[in-house]
Amino acid sequence: MTKVDQSSFGGIIREARIGNGWSQTELGERSGLSRPTIARVEADSDVTTATLSKIAEALGLTLELKGSSNGHATDSRKHADPGLVEEA
Repeated sequence: MTKVDQSSFGGIIREARIGNGWSQTELGERSGLSRPTIARVEADSDVTTATLSKIAEALGLTLELKGSSNGHATDSRKHADPGLVEEA
């Protein structure tokens, strides 16, 4: 099994897409997004949570936003756990 780059959303998305045998175009079609948008996500460019949610749903992943102990949401770009998990 290929090791997933857990330090970025893009790495998780790319590995899940490849694991399904899908091209960026196919993931775009399944998520209702364009191939360039999928490429931007995989390159860790800034995208909306709505975009990430559509991709996660198409891949059977769950997008989980985690808060810090002070009740404020954390910026996942600063942490190794981006909050995408595979559905069982």
